[in-house]
Amino acid sequence: MSVFDRDELDGLRRGDRALVIFPDFGRDESRDSDARLEEAAGLAEAIGISVVEKRALNLRQARPATLFGKGQVEQLAVATRVAEANLAIIDAALSPVQQKNLEDELRVKVIDRTGLILEIFGERAATAEGRLQVELAHLDYQAGRLVRSWTHLERQRGGFGFLGGPGETQIEADRRMIRDRIAKLRRELEQVRRTRSLHRARRQKAPWPVIALVGYTNAGKSTLFNRMTGGDVMAADLLFATLDPTMREIELPGLDKAILSDTVGFVSDLPTQLVAAFRATLEEVNAADLIVHVRDISHPDSDAQNAGVRQVLREIGASEGEGSAPLIEAWNKIDALDDAAREQLCNAAARRDDVVAVSALTGQRVEDLRQLIVERLDRGSAIHDVRLSVSDGENLAWLHRNGSVLDQQVNGDSMQISVKLSAIDWERFQDRVNAD
Repeated sequence: MSVFDRDELDGLRRGDRALVIFPDFGRDESRDSDARLEEAAGLAEAIGISVVEKRALNLRQARPATLFGKGQVEQLAVATRVAEANLAIIDAALSPVQQKNLEDELRVKVIDRTGLILEIFGERAATAEGRLQVELAHLDYQAGRLVRSWTHLERQRGGFGFLGGPGETQIEADRRMIRDRIAKLRRELEQVRRTRSLHRARRQKAPWPVIALVGYTNAGKSTLFNRMTGGDVMAADLLFATLDPTMREIELPGLDKAILSDTVGFVSDLPTQLVAAFRATLEEVNAADLIVHVRDISHPDSDAQNAGVRQVLREIGASEGEGSAPLIEAWNKIDALDDAAREQLCNAAARRDDVVAVSALTGQRVEDLRQLIVERLDRGSAIHDVRLSVSDGENLAWLHRNGSVLDQQVNGDSMQISVKLSAIDWERFQDRVNAD
């Protein structure tokens, strides 16, 4: 067999014909292999790849060289030829050696789950910040591979004649270029983090609470965001339809104003490179006053998706615990259920004080969600005695706007005010006063 020319495999293209393979080790009891295959196929189709076949292969242990056993690799080689596929998507993490060997054996381009998600993010990133984050994640991923992204560089040949591989000098130069670029991107993203921190600090001084929508990709966050804000964020039946966070003003009963933030969708086994690169964006969730977890309750894997989202929240330090924002759930897409299932689900939601069953598409029960948001933001309210200068009209107006002023008395140059404030607003008020 001739040596396979890997340089011909650069880049994914719309219309590529893909074989999707899920290596089933039997470890995840919450999700069956069919569900994983469907999700992987959905990820591929999200960037225009045509999935021609899906198959799960049972594995007892991973083979260091090819992940799969010899017989399974031979089966996959035949399957790719029969299906006329030019791409194999492995729904697992591959080492550089495994990826290279599988490409040699299957004679098609091979990409793993991490690479596929990075491709999607690379296509969807719209802002300068998003593109920086995606490029950093890509370079972290490619650093140990030195393939595709860097094959445009001329390489010095080593050895004698035409038998030598890439010269060590050029490979080291490539690695140095990658390291330098990664360092530059990290510096730029650190500036992004500082800028976001300043913006968050300014918002903390403002009178408006921030509510962050989180959830599994394609759970309907952007549709709900548009429904609640009257916005026009891209909302499509696609995995990772939107990447860049968006913030809009919303109206809530009894509140002057609030800010709703739409964040990137989560997915199980989210690549660590993406969690690290998107930390500046995900920190918006940490800074929120309330987190609304939007769940596609009609999805057969809703519970497993819920576990995946909670895991990502733990990774970014936004899980429920000391100092974390409270979390409520919006069980979305009840319009996709039949009447009996919808009634059963709504009854289950009604028995909990942290859940509302909604349809972002039709607007059903969205007003109930607004009310629950207000109740949670108001939880922990207490009466505080505040002393202000009679000339401090700005902070007095803030208290009237964000709290319930129970009593107000003027004594010489000062005012004694008794005001009921939520725990969040009391902390925000103290920040205002200390900043002054």
